[in-house]
Amino acid sequence: MNFNILILLVALILFGVLAFKQINALILAPLVTIFVVVFSGLPILTSLQESFMPAASSYVTKFFLVFFVGALFGAVYQFTGAAESIAKFLSGLSHDKFVAPLIMCITGILTFGGVSGFVVFFVIYPIALQLFRKANLTRMLIPAAISAGCWTWSMTAPGSPSIQNVIAMKSLGTPSTAAFLPSLIASIVEFVLIFVWLEYRARKFTEKGRLFHDPLLVRQLDPEELDEGEEKDLPHPVIAFIPIAVILICFNAFKIPVETSVMAGVIVATALMFKRVGSVNDWVKVFNKGAADSGVAILNTAIVVGFGGVVKNTQGFADLIQSLQGMSISPMVFVAITVAVCAGACGSASGGMGVAFDALTDIFIKMGINLEYVHRIGAIAAGTLDTLPHQGAQITLLGICKLTHKEAYFDIAITQILIPFITLAVFIPLASMGM
Repeated sequence: MNFNILILLVALILFGVLAFKQINALILAPLVTIFVVVFSGLPILTSLQESFMPAASSYVTKFFLVFFVGALFGAVYQFTGAAESIAKFLSGLSHDKFVAPLIMCITGILTFGGVSGFVVFFVIYPIALQLFRKANLTRMLIPAAISAGCWTWSMTAPGSPSIQNVIAMKSLGTPSTAAFLPSLIASIVEFVLIFVWLEYRARKFTEKGRLFHDPLLVRQLDPEELDEGEEKDLPHPVIAFIPIAVILICFNAFKIPVETSVMAGVIVATALMFKRVGSVNDWVKVFNKGAADSGVAILNTAIVVGFGGVVKNTQGFADLIQSLQGMSISPMVFVAITVAVCAGACGSASGGMGVAFDALTDIFIKMGINLEYVHRIGAIAAGTLDTLPHQGAQITLLGICKLTHKEAYFDIAITQILIPFITLAVFIPLASMGM
């Protein structure tokens, strides 16, 4: 194997191993970056100052407001009970059946409606825990159910206000509904496959006797986590859905920028549910929580993008792209592979997509591919190898759910690596037919 490419492969493995050791991304990304820089023969300080930091700061500059308003919206939905209201409404419609797929649906609706995927974990986990307890389903499926709702169809479907959609729009000048018909078909296929898989696995676990109270799990729940608490006075589901509808209408019908659209949702949600939080001081605490969440989320992502900013300047990255171009693959498959590899290297869908589009957009254009197809392929492909075990978001979610990779990662990999690749296998032929 090409030595320069081997350096990148070893760096990726190192990234994963250290992430397993729970090393913070703020330490991990610079550390692995220095490894790549040293073995690539590049100057350390210059690479950090002129490649690492500019890439990280550029990402913050471009996307901080998207993270910020999404986190505010998530905090509002958490503390007003709007998220729980939607969950109970959908649970009632399903008569408490299909619980694992239902959590995926609830999470997906919130994410598609503008709640940041980085904060929705904290909003949904307590809801998922009680629904799984009521259905007596194993906790091992909770991470896959939540993250599948966050990072698959809700992030890549046409019209989504997700960060992947926004990155493609800003990088390529394409609309949020780019390649609408093949995107819609592929998103439906992806949704159905994930729904079926989660329900199949829930039944398999139950048949094997792996239920909610499972002494075989490494970490057990605290008594307070099992306390259902008092019956809450939740907002009516219609009220809970209105701000989400406002965001989607502003973003897609009126073509208002995503930052403004989500902020409009925050304002509408605050006005409709003001009394549910209390005084102005209480609302300040809600917004403070959202602001703090946004800072942590974007910093952890941006610092990994900094790593990608160095990688794209290495000989190994150039050799890898040249090798891929030399293969007998279609241009659309080339887009899918390169974006997926960048996402895997960064351990982040948005980070990898940002690196890929920054480094390769000119190549994509020279290949003559319809940019709307590049937009959607990039968005879907970014949500494949980003879910390798070192992904920070998955590590965070597993920690919240008190589960290990061994207990929960298999279903995460199926729903967020294998099925998205199948989704690409559906989309690319449809796009090739000119749909």
